[in-house]
Amino acid sequence: MDRTGIRHICIAGAGAWGIALAIHAAGTGARVTLCARSVPQRLPSGALPRLPDIPLPQDVRLSSVLPEDADLILVAVPMQALSGFLPLLPDSDVPVVLCCKGIEQTTLRLPLEVLHDFRPDAGGAVLSGPNFAGEIAAGLPAATVIAGPDRTQASAIATALTTPQFRCYASDDPTGVQIGGAAKNVIAIAAGITTGAELGENARAGLITRGLAEISRLAVAAGGRAETLAGLSGIGDLLLTCTGTASRNFRTGIALGKGFSPEAARQQAGGTAEGVHTCPALLSLAARHGIRMPVTECVHAILEGTMTAATARETLLSRPAGMENGESA
Repeated sequence: MDRTGIRHICIAGAGAWGIALAIHAAGTGARVTLCARSVPQRLPSGALPRLPDIPLPQDVRLSSVLPEDADLILVAVPMQALSGFLPLLPDSDVPVVLCCKGIEQTTLRLPLEVLHDFRPDAGGAVLSGPNFAGEIAAGLPAATVIAGPDRTQASAIATALTTPQFRCYASDDPTGVQIGGAAKNVIAIAAGITTGAELGENARAGLITRGLAEISRLAVAAGGRAETLAGLSGIGDLLLTCTGTASRNFRTGIALGKGFSPEAARQQAGGTAEGVHTCPALLSLAARHGIRMPVTECVHAILEGTMTAATARETLLSRPAGMENGESA
């Protein structure tokens, strides 16, 4: 598959991220179809309601049915809805790129595991990186990672999706990329808590760094590579989500740090953040691999209402000192 072979790109899911991907895909020169079970209506400006400030190109087709002739399918449905969506995929060998981040709560499966359990022989990859939907849609410079077990296929997809505004790198470490994309949402809640509690920039920087350390330990234990977490899908995505107010996870954490209850914090953030769903699944996955994740444990306790931000601060700062790169540091 080379770039010239991608004539038709389908994006499944018409949330803000799906719309942004459709706008971007239109810039590759391919024909683009944006699919949703309930087809959204264009606003007078030409935009769609979930991303109202940026018009959708007129040549992007809207449909409630996945096309049979797509050369590439980008799946932008929420992680917890992925397994319910997959039976709708066309019965073909078209490559599928999963653009959701997280861990399936009931099974602890990563996105590609969900795909391959449903369709073992499917060509698949994941897209993950420091990408806010609004900025991608606006054509601002950005970079991301396309990761899959087939390096050749990942490279071909990255080439097909790269534009002068959006640079796509390939990776053959989907485990590390997926764990980084899922876990960063939880650490973003923790970073927001430090900001909301006015603990200072030093505290936030230290927490982000220690959060990255525990994500890296889990990724390696699950079969990924530590160096992947030093890249776009690791530290890149973590920095964006832990500092950008467009992140619902970060906003949830800020509200928690200010003393709002978990439910009130979600309302303050404008809805449920993905990290809220991911947190318990992440801890269960860590337990499966024998990995301790102290920052994640505190976020989970705060979300459950069994710990306050002040107690979490004391808990983390009173842990025994150890080697920075120790197994449970």
